[in-house]
Order: sequence, then structure tokens, then C-alpha cells
Amino acid sequence: MAPSMTTITLITIYTFSLLVSITSCAASTVEETSRPFKKIYAFGDSFTDTGNTKNAEGPSGFGHVSNSPYGTTFFNHSTNRYSDGRLVIDFVTESLNLPYLPPYLHLKKGNDTFGVNFAVAGSTAINHAFFVMNNLSLDITPQSIQTQMLWFNRYLQKQGCVESKCNDFDETLFWFGEIGVNDYAYRLGSTISNDTIRKLAISSVSGALQTLLQKGAKYIVVEGFPPTGCLTLAMYLASEDDRDEIGCVKSANDESNAHNLLLQSKIQEFRKQYPHAVIVYADYWEAYRTVMKNPAKYGFKDLFTVCCGSGEPPYNFSVFATCGTPNATVCTSPSHYINWDGVHLTEAMYKVVSNMFLQGNFTQPPFNFLLETKERHG
Repeated sequence: MAPSMTTITLITIYTFSLLVSITSCAASTVEETSRPFKKIYAFGDSFTDTGNTKNAEGPSGFGHVSNSPYGTTFFNHSTNRYSDGRLVIDFVTESLNLPYLPPYLHLKKGNDTFGVNFAVAGSTAINHAFFVMNNLSLDITPQSIQTQMLWFNRYLQKQGCVESKCNDFDETLFWFGEIGVNDYAYRLGSTISNDTIRKLAISSVSGALQTLLQKGAKYIVVEGFPPTGCLTLAMYLASEDDRDEIGCVKSANDESNAHNLLLQSKIQEFRKQYPHAVIVYADYWEAYRTVMKNPAKYGFKDLFTVCCGSGEPPYNFSVFATCGTPNATVCTSPSHYINWDGVHLTEAMYKVVSNMFLQGNFTQPPFNFLLETKERHG
């Protein structure tokens, strides 16, 4: 007997519903399997901070990041990031199919499902008390990496982690953004040597990294310093005869390079001490210098001039009219600039650097090795 039209209609509806259900499940599965990590915990300074300084003045006298023009390239509203748009950590979360990390100090119920950002703009590696004790008045940010670790411990306790250890650390990426640049800046004008700052800063950073490893962290990325002598503020302050082969401030770059070498040595020690963990060094120094050597390849036209600044030559920069203050103006094409406000980079530069980290050869071992190791261990 031939089926009725009603029967055919019901079969069609059922088949369509089944296909939709199967497609939805498949899409859900793809979405889940495309996330190598369930969470990211980030630490660092203004290069990584996504809003922990929301209601505070930024480092080095910069205006409030909650005001325009910060964030206008991508977010089109107050972003609480020291850039015109996304930072390296934002591109990292995008690449791992995770949402942008909420700042610890402004957590809302449920928005920490995929991780938390503990980085603070202006933060130091060395404990704040050191700068107070030595009357270093430039230090306007009381937080250090120790503060961030304290916040992290409190956060874990609220999550109910037994003895400060969490079972989901096997599914967590720890992103340790560069930190310590402020320490060197704060010592200017004092009798404290760079060597002293370097030893104390590396000791502090090493302590924080060891704390994470002891808690069971298995996948950690540690950023080194960029060539700080290529930042506009350094060019503005240094004498014109203090330049290296790529036109940046030699003394500042030598300082950053020495710091990075010692940091890499400590990381190598941790690799031996914690063989179960994958500890990746992100070479900010070499990535940045690679761009400086061939800026046109990456779409940049201005190496030292800031996009957001005072209008004063030769760098459009003055410490008396920094980005975010009433007298500052903004360029029309931020993507052509490396420097955003004199200390921080444009979204375009952060994107280039993040691609070098995630897809290029500027991490040791390669980031893909970390992902492959994670995949093998499930």
C-alpha cells in the first residue's frame, strides 16, 4: 500500500530533524576537539594586562586606558588594554578557540570558565617593597609577580582546589607574559646597578615559575623581553649616539638581551628539573628585531614614531602629552605603526609577533610541539 501524504510528510520532518541533530552534534564535537586547552591562566605586565588596571592610571604617566583612543581599532569601545586593539594574549586565545581572558580584579560570575588574566600594567618582577625601601619614586604600581601569584592562589582556593592543586592543570595553558622591564625603568637615577636588578628580577620570576610547576602545571609559555631600546620612550630619552645596528638604543637593548640570556638559562634548568612539563620560551627579542630589519614585509612604515602622541617631532611623542591625555592626537592608520603610545605596541605589531610565536620559529621548542605533546597525552 502506498504511504499517505501525511506519512511522507512526517518521515520528511523526522529525517530533517535527525539530520539537524546529527549536524549540530558534529559541529559541537568539532568545536570541542578544536580546543587544545580548556583554560588559560596569564601573568605579566601591560603587554599582557586585559583590564586589571581598569580604574587606575597607567604606567609612566599614560592616560586612563578606559578612555578612547585605547582599543578603538578592534573593540571600538573602552578596552582596558594598552594598545589600539588586541594584545598577544588575545591572539593566543583566538588561535585556541577560547574567549578573551577576563581580568582577575573584575571577574563576574561565570566569565572565568575558560581562564583568568592576572597580569597588571606597571607590575614589576621584584617585590614592591624593594622599590619603596630604595626610594624609587617612579614606581606607581604596587603589584609585582608575587602579587599575581597571591591572587592566583586565592583564586584556586575559591575554586576548591585540594591543597592548591587543580585536576584540570593537564588541560590548562599557562601564559607567562614578559615582566621585569618596569624594574629596570624604575631604577633610573638611582645607584642600583642593572646587574642587581637582573639578578633579583630573574630570581623572582624563577620563583613564580617554580610555584606553577610545583602545583602541577604541564604546559607553560614564557615570554622574554622585547628589544626595549626600540620603544619610542627609550629613543626619546637616550642620546643620539647611543644606537645599535638596527637604529635602536644600544644600552637598553644590551640590557634586555642580558636579561633574556639569564632567563633562558633558568628555563633550561627547569626543563631538567621538571621533565614532565613542556616549557616554551617565546623569543620576543628576535621576533621584534626581525620586523625591524624588514618592516615593509609586515606592512609597517613607521618604526619609532608613535601613532597616539603629542605631535612633537621627531617621534610624535612627549612625556608631557602622552596617549590618553587631552593634548594627544591619533594617527589615521595604526596598522602602519609599530609603536602605539611610546611604550606599548599597536595591535598590528602584536598580531605579527603572536603569529611568529604560534606559527613561526620564534619559540623554543616550537609552539606546535607543545600542541602535539598535549594531543598525545589527551
